[in-house]
Amino acid sequence: MSSRPGPSTRTGLLLLPPMLWLGVAYLGALGALFLAAFWTTNEFTGDLVKVFTLDNFRQLLQLPVYRTITARTLGVAVLVTLVDAALALPVAFFMAKVARPGLQRLLVIAVLMPLWASYLVKAYAWRGMLSQSGPLSWLGISPGYGLTGLVVTLAYLWLPYMILPVYAGLQKLPDSLLEASADLGAPALTTFRRVVLPLVFPALVAGSIFTFSLTMGDYIAVKIVGGPTQMLGNVVADNYGVANNLPFAAAYAVVPVLVMLGYLGVVRRTGALENL
Repeated sequence: MSSRPGPSTRTGLLLLPPMLWLGVAYLGALGALFLAAFWTTNEFTGDLVKVFTLDNFRQLLQLPVYRTITARTLGVAVLVTLVDAALALPVAFFMAKVARPGLQRLLVIAVLMPLWASYLVKAYAWRGMLSQSGPLSWLGISPGYGLTGLVVTLAYLWLPYMILPVYAGLQKLPDSLLEASADLGAPALTTFRRVVLPLVFPALVAGSIFTFSLTMGDYIAVKIVGGPTQMLGNVVADNYGVANNLPFAAAYAVVPVLVMLGYLGVVRRTGALENL
């Protein structure tokens, strides 16, 4: 008689297709990216020269313009993450601890609804909002196209990715802790700083991974609302498309990968990932 496979075997068979897809499609493409970063392009024919060289990385380190663009991209990613965290905390707290169950479900749907719309539709909508004749200009507060408009647009685009993890984290926060803090006479701000914020910190970290990484790699919104602003993502896209310099684009694309690996390493040392 043939025996049926055990639970571990069934689990392994179930995970095999997605793991193969991850290994071949994602890790394979990432490996090809790293490999291409050490090649060059023939200046006359545009063909790839598959000879190992560090010229692309030397160019990144020696030319100040690329250091400036990298620093600007990191600054924008940090700023977008902080803006989204500041907006997500009160919204998520109201959803998790104040709103009644019926309203709570409606608010979750309202947060998810922007994710159902096309990225390009939302980006071009903000282009219209930020234009000189757009609705914001009627109020005299339009920042126009540029760095400020880019931060506003990206903060809007990635806000649901911050709200949802924080909302999930706040749902796990026992109401008895808030009641105990109030019974001991702690003001609302003190309760938030000493009780809520430490316990919701892992959820903020989870949201920041999304907002930070998505901002680091974005290049479409930069083209639409960034004006003359140059970011890491659109420099990579321009070198891959317009300049036809795949090796340099690959070398510059290694930078956000290394940044995210470093960021995840720092986050792991804080212990926030273990508490998610």
